[in-house]
Amino acid sequence: MLQSWGGVTIAYRKRLIDSPSYTLNHEEVEKALEEGISFAEALNPTRIEVDEFGAARAIGMSVQHRSNEGVWSSGAEIEVAARTILIAAGTQPNTVLAREDPAHFELDGRYFQACDEDGAPVRPEPASAKPRTAQVLLSKHSDGRFISFFGDLHPSFFGNVVKAMGAAKQGYPSVSAVLERVRPASRLTDAEFLAEINQALRATVHEVIRLTPNIVEVIIKAPLAAQRFRPGQFYRLQNYETHALEVDGTRLAMEGLALTGAWVDPQRGLISTIVLEMGGSADLCAMLEPGEPVVLMGPTGTPTEIPADETVMLVGGGLGNAVLFSIGQALRAAGSKVLYFAGYKKMIDRYKVAEIENAADVVIWCCDEHPGFTPSRPQDHSFVGNIVEAMAAYASGAFGVQPIAFADTDRIIAIGSDSMMAAVAAARHAVLQPYLKPHHFAIGSINSPMQCMMKEICAQCLQAQIDPETGKTTYVFSCFNQDQALDRVDFPGLKERLRQNSVQEKLTAQWINRCLIRLQRRNSAAT
Repeated sequence: MLQSWGGVTIAYRKRLIDSPSYTLNHEEVEKALEEGISFAEALNPTRIEVDEFGAARAIGMSVQHRSNEGVWSSGAEIEVAARTILIAAGTQPNTVLAREDPAHFELDGRYFQACDEDGAPVRPEPASAKPRTAQVLLSKHSDGRFISFFGDLHPSFFGNVVKAMGAAKQGYPSVSAVLERVRPASRLTDAEFLAEINQALRATVHEVIRLTPNIVEVIIKAPLAAQRFRPGQFYRLQNYETHALEVDGTRLAMEGLALTGAWVDPQRGLISTIVLEMGGSADLCAMLEPGEPVVLMGPTGTPTEIPADETVMLVGGGLGNAVLFSIGQALRAAGSKVLYFAGYKKMIDRYKVAEIENAADVVIWCCDEHPGFTPSRPQDHSFVGNIVEAMAAYASGAFGVQPIAFADTDRIIAIGSDSMMAAVAAARHAVLQPYLKPHHFAIGSINSPMQCMMKEICAQCLQAQIDPETGKTTYVFSCFNQDQALDRVDFPGLKERLRQNSVQEKLTAQWINRCLIRLQRRNSAAT
């Protein structure tokens, strides 16, 4: 934990021995001291004090005492002024794969279960940078192929990058040995093999389509990523710096954007992603050119549960409707009935009408702007007002006969802004309660901040959940499972998290806007 105090940066740790740098990489400590960082030992962080703007102003510490018997206890509390607080949370092996694919990934305590070259379970030497035998195989497939593991996933090689690199050096003979025993699936030449891999894995822009004045559809050609997609999952899109536009020394390289797969065409290898231009990197998606190589990670996230023979209510707000295209179609294919409330602020915001109609048996088109939408199907309806008001109107019989009874709803899936989902969550226990089953199931797709999108790695997407019965708070990684029970989501906390980078985002948006004007890609009078 670092804090600037009187011109000196101080690093706090609870105990000297807790820091891996002291035992594994003492050079870090030497460099820190050279840079003027001081270490205040035996202090345990207890709280962070904030000012009237919600920004950090101080950190509370309890002084730790160690008895002659080696027992630690907390003593007096001190408070240190701090405007910036960095927390070094440490690392632990990420074993999400054991939950996603237990057939191929078993656990041995905190780590994956290793195996030998015959597939028999073995236990590697713990915390040994140079084990007598490097056991780097963890799973054997029926065709003789293996999965290997290194670095922080491995009980011998966790801890730092140097040990991870050493693990590859020590483990490659084992990997090479099992590869020698695997018969190639085909007789491709090296050039043919590389061409096949490039075709499957490399992503390129297929087409960019403007749907509304501020919404763009980016269609990506990425065959393997398209084949693996399941409704509800999403992707991480970036352009390459070398292909990005440049103006006045600024290279317009995108940050990683979390984008939902609106639809996929596995046969053609195409993925449709919908982008809302909010300023910043999202505005750069319209600059992508057909054929341009891009970075596409995914699909990631947990697929939405698709029940059979249920009555499901979809509630989509703005861009959230793009997420529901594939979900609604999958629900109908599974035999469920779909009642869809599609909400928009302005009439110009609506897009992909046919896709929404294909995703639902009945659609209630909601718009805050008069005169509202005109339905194209006899069973659909239009409503002027917000989406909760539309749900209440339909439930109370304001539209006459209900093609799908509101009271038959078994499951609600709400996807949109945090305020919209919070309103739906609250309405279920208020104005909508008389019309709903007491034990219906309701989830929301939580659009928390995301960075790595690699599932339980960086914690940027950490979302607080509050048990409505006990009040106990737990935390969920949203990029691992974005579908969360509406009654448990801490919506005030989510709102604060979404605002945490607002200053940087506004500054970035202004600079990118300037760059696009300079490139004559945007009219200054329209901004």
